[in-house]
Amino acid sequence: MSDEAPWLDDEEMAAWLPLIGLVMRLPGALDHSLRRDVGLSHFEYGVLAVLEQAEDHTMRMSDLAYLCNGSLSRLSHVARRLEGDGLLRRYACPTDGRSTLATLTDGGRELLGNAAPGHVRTVRSLIFDELSRDEVRLLGDMAERIVARIQDQ
Repeated sequence: MSDEAPWLDDEEMAAWLPLIGLVMRLPGALDHSLRRDVGLSHFEYGVLAVLEQAEDHTMRMSDLAYLCNGSLSRLSHVARRLEGDGLLRRYACPTDGRSTLATLTDGGRELLGNAAPGHVRTVRSLIFDELSRDEVRLLGDMAERIVARIQDQ
């Protein structure tokens, strides 16, 4: 068996290079917009948004880290800042003393409400305004398939 990888053909390379550009530039563009508008990074916004959707706006820190695609260490650092700003509260899980829970505060919900319109405008401007409805569906389907492959690794 050869260790040589099958090289990308011209058509694959023509798709790959713009995809890499998207993956590298989109997070920075979202970060810039959120920092300018409400002083949050995209990761911080994601943490608050996931908590907003959770039952009772509360989740185990380990589960939150997984859903936000961050390490528990990174999440702990971010949560300390968000807690200091009054946006979330951390406390020991009453049923499992080894776990820490995070709860979105009223201040966190208010900040998300203030951040969401600008964030949606940015996402729409950067992505969806350029696509037809069929392309939006296709993009969603392709992204789901690629993410599933990554998660299966």
